[in-house]
Amino acid sequence: MSDTQTLTPELYLVKAFTEQPNGGNTAGVVLFADRLPRERRQKIAAMLGLSETAFVSDSEVGDVKVEFYTPLKQIPHCGHATVAAFSLLWQKGLLLNGSAVKESIEGTRQISFESGKVYQAQLPPQYTPIEAAGINLQLIAAVLGLPEGFSFPSVPVIASTGVPFLLVPVPDERTLYNLQPDQELIRAVSDKAGLVGFYAFTTTTALADASARMFAPSYGIPEESATGMAAGPLACYLHDHLQQSKANFLIHQGYLMRHPSPSQIEVMLQLDGEGHIMGLRAGGNGLVIRKMELGDF
Repeated sequence: MSDTQTLTPELYLVKAFTEQPNGGNTAGVVLFADRLPRERRQKIAAMLGLSETAFVSDSEVGDVKVEFYTPLKQIPHCGHATVAAFSLLWQKGLLLNGSAVKESIEGTRQISFESGKVYQAQLPPQYTPIEAAGINLQLIAAVLGLPEGFSFPSVPVIASTGVPFLLVPVPDERTLYNLQPDQELIRAVSDKAGLVGFYAFTTTTALADASARMFAPSYGIPEESATGMAAGPLACYLHDHLQQSKANFLIHQGYLMRHPSPSQIEVMLQLDGEGHIMGLRAGGNGLVIRKMELGDF
């Protein structure tokens, strides 16, 4: 994509991690956003009210520059909005080959387009014990509305492959569905520990390696139906902490929301000869829903 600075910005709604209009996570995608100032971008994201909106412009170090805004603030990376943006770019013929380099506010990421799906490279995982962030099991239980003395099936941990999430294992889908998250407490804990949010999950699910729910009120997201930047760390946790010795994982999200929006996130780990994670890719399908008039925002 080149010579976009004189083109009129275009706004699209694109679903990520689904092939069905009634599933996935919807992102706003603004093409040719070069001349939109930061304040206008934040206003557009806030008025759309989606978990993230991607703004695509020219890049001097990659194929395109993509910046992400939640309704409240800018965020360095976003998995579902990346899938949405690059699905749109390829479908409109603005990127023609099977791979691309995305510039973000924190450097570049490799993007690949395979069999109609978009995948974004993520960094090798970094794990931080909850105690190092001033978090304990009792606090996690209270935050999610779990009973006092709740027995977690494995140890919660802070994990990052680019941005940090608190991964919280629960024993089954019923427990996951019945969580009663305290949004203000999640916000306080996330802000203090520098987290994007809480990613609760269970491995006791029939059709995927894990089913998850995501809470990120610090970014104006009470619950999100698909989170590629959290599914990556979760797949790493399943491999490294729960000894699931394989490279490809399927994460379900959005199935157990009060208003379900089923999403399927694929994660492919890159392992060395000793089984250590050297990197990973997370992605899935993108479905363009419609074009909107930007003048209303």
